[in-house]
Amino acid sequence: MARRYYINYKLMKKKVKQYAQQIQVGAQDRRHVLKDFSRMLDTQIEKIVLFLLEQQGLLASRIAKLGEQHEALQQQPEISQISELREAYRAVGQDLLKLLFFVEINAIGLRKILKKFDKRFGYRFTDYYVKTRANHPYSQLQQVFKHVGVGAVVGAISRNLGDLQDRQGSYLSIYDQPALPLQDPVIDAIKAAVDRLTHSTNFLHFLAQHALIMQEELPIAIEEHVDDQKYHFMSLLLNLANTFLYMVNTYIVVPTADNYSTSLGAAATVCGVVIGAMAVAQVFSSVYFSAWSNKSYYRPLIFSSIVLFVGNTMYALAYDLDSIALLLLGRLLCGLMLVSVFMDVSVFMDDKLVPHYTCCLSQLRFGSARAVNRRYISDCVPLKIRMQASAGFVSASALGMACGPALAGLLQTNFKIYKITFNEDTLPGWVMAIGWLLYLVWLCISFKEPAHETEDSNTQQESNAEPEENDAIEKGLAQPLLLSSEDKQEEEDGDQDNDASEEAPEESRGPATSIGSAYRLLTPSVKVQLLIYFMLKYVMEILLSESSVVTTYYFSWSTSRVAIFLACLGLTVLPVNIVVGSYISNMFEDRQILLASEIICLIGILLSFNIIIPYSVPQYVCSGLIMFVSAEVLEGVNLALLSRVMSSRLSRGTYNGGLLSTEAGTIARVIADGTITLVGYLGESKLLNLTLIPSLLICISSIIATFFTYNSLY
Repeated sequence: MARRYYINYKLMKKKVKQYAQQIQVGAQDRRHVLKDFSRMLDTQIEKIVLFLLEQQGLLASRIAKLGEQHEALQQQPEISQISELREAYRAVGQDLLKLLFFVEINAIGLRKILKKFDKRFGYRFTDYYVKTRANHPYSQLQQVFKHVGVGAVVGAISRNLGDLQDRQGSYLSIYDQPALPLQDPVIDAIKAAVDRLTHSTNFLHFLAQHALIMQEELPIAIEEHVDDQKYHFMSLLLNLANTFLYMVNTYIVVPTADNYSTSLGAAATVCGVVIGAMAVAQVFSSVYFSAWSNKSYYRPLIFSSIVLFVGNTMYALAYDLDSIALLLLGRLLCGLMLVSVFMDVSVFMDDKLVPHYTCCLSQLRFGSARAVNRRYISDCVPLKIRMQASAGFVSASALGMACGPALAGLLQTNFKIYKITFNEDTLPGWVMAIGWLLYLVWLCISFKEPAHETEDSNTQQESNAEPEENDAIEKGLAQPLLLSSEDKQEEEDGDQDNDASEEAPEESRGPATSIGSAYRLLTPSVKVQLLIYFMLKYVMEILLSESSVVTTYYFSWSTSRVAIFLACLGLTVLPVNIVVGSYISNMFEDRQILLASEIICLIGILLSFNIIIPYSVPQYVCSGLIMFVSAEVLEGVNLALLSRVMSSRLSRGTYNGGLLSTEAGTIARVIADGTITLVGYLGESKLLNLTLIPSLLICISSIIATFFTYNSLY
């Protein structure tokens, strides 16, 4: 497949630069630029689509001829001929793989050039272009992004290869047993390529999106060389256990934080500060632990376990010492460890840097050790089980989120040992201190420190990733789509004149070096996704942190009832992800699920207001469940879209898109917890409605912003 059929990314990038210069000197008006660039894009897409249809026809013709041979073999089966026919179908499958890579490279190129145009001129050109082209009855854009017709070819190859496999005496078709796995690696590779193109998903994939483990935009046509020496099952298990303990530690204090505050002479609404102290510490410590975890996995885990043991001990001792300051200091120490890290993960194959998985790590709550958890999964777990490990990471978080409040509900006792009080307020601290001490012993015995890449290697990866990516788009994916020597020489000669002018400065290709430079790389679509992330974290924090105060005031709930309510919310995480990941996300686009989830969240907020007197338990529970579930769905889709629309320069380095999203979520939690405490001074009777008003306004703003950028999420 010659390179002339690819999108001419280099030409269009050059034209964007020329447009900017012409507009600056007044040689062109903006309307002409839009018209000319639209025409150029239409021409490029038409070229791609016509070649795609031609290749589909050739593949269909080959399959039809093989089908005739298949029918003949049904009458007189011969093992040797069956084997030859199977290899012939596999050869067609390999050519189909090349065609799928061709489509994917062009789809990525289109997205990148549209983002580049919008960024350079400040237009909403992507919104206009997608709206006018994608919804047209003769849309060629649909062929590129939806690969209409390829599914029939995939189905024909899959069915025939399935029929030719040894079924141990069974003559059932793949249509009779759709769940029956096909063992042929060609089918697996084709399915993976189609899934990437359609952004289709399953439960594990959707669940892993909550860890924001984002695949690099460029497809990889060769297998990853996995260093199995780095992988150690017990170390992975320790990482998952660490994640579980962090989530338990975060939520175990929520049901009793208001009672603990009042027992120390403070208002019940000070629970907002007690819960939010962890997030405050996280804002200032994230970058430090990000750098540390680049050098070691073991030492940050050891240090964080020790500090968490001390922090929980201080939290428990604050009762007998009658010190609200010690209580807050203990939570701050725990929050000091609740940070996140972001890194670019690349692998070396045949002495060439191949960007493979970019991990911008973000989740329900963030921890320094949790940062190491994610780093360990992305760096040291083989690719073939990395998705399962990522899903396990999120599942451990969800389980911890449910077990934290449930455990607090079980610790309803009161006794003293040597003047030290053990009651429902202090026992969460003592239980977590013992838990971290036991974990520390297990960690020292069983954890195996894997080898790290040198700092120079990491620097080289960051500096080279963007040029490699752009070069792949400009020149086509060389490995699956080879050129003849004449074509290659001719096109290289034609490119030489443009290479020098298109070479970007080194600093414009590298990762962002500060929060400010990262912010300047944000497009309107990315800003909207960050706003949505801020909104969902704010809504969830308000719901969870004020639950004990609100339910005590309106319904006189005991600590056990609050704990059961919070535990039930946590238990909805996995079932909701199963339904959304396995069914809903395969039926609708991510942007459709995003908008629907925002609207449902808005409905939940409206239902939560105390307008009808008396305020009832069913109203509170149902509205809270709607808000929590919709926010949970929204988080997975939001992070998936964020990884798709952000600049590739924000996919690596310390100051990347993941860091910005984490800071947005952390600041949302800090503001939410601070709002609870401040509004509490006006009286508990006003707490519910006044804390819901900001949630309502932010949610409405995010919905409006989503409508404005909806077509750019195509």
